[in-house]
Amino acid sequence: PMAAAEEITDNDRLLSALAYIIPIIVSVIILVSAENKQRPFQRYHAVQALVADIVVWVVVVLLSCALGAVSFFIAGLCGILPWFLLLILLYWAWQAYQGKYFTIPVITDFIRQQKWV
Repeated sequence: PMAAAEEITDNDRLLSALAYIIPIIVSVIILVSAENKQRPFQRYHAVQALVADIVVWVVVVLLSCALGAVSFFIAGLCGILPWFLLLILLYWAWQAYQGKYFTIPVITDFIRQQKWV
């Protein structure tokens, strides 16, 4: 988390939440906009949302392929997985909209080690 002195605006909260719901588009807009990328709250959530979205979709694709090869029935049961992951993304968006910095296991540590946030 960032310094306590940082003022988190309504715009920061909205854009950060949208970064989880529409990760690639909103995250890229935040990261290329000179004004927005200077806002620590927006930058933190834009990077975290972008990396989290990539990880989520890689996991979905790999599990779909692996389980689809095993059994059509098991693959059908795993059709629930993307909906579960969508709920997680919505929860993260809600947390960002509440003005919270939060960590996503492994992902947040990774982006900090890379010094992206």
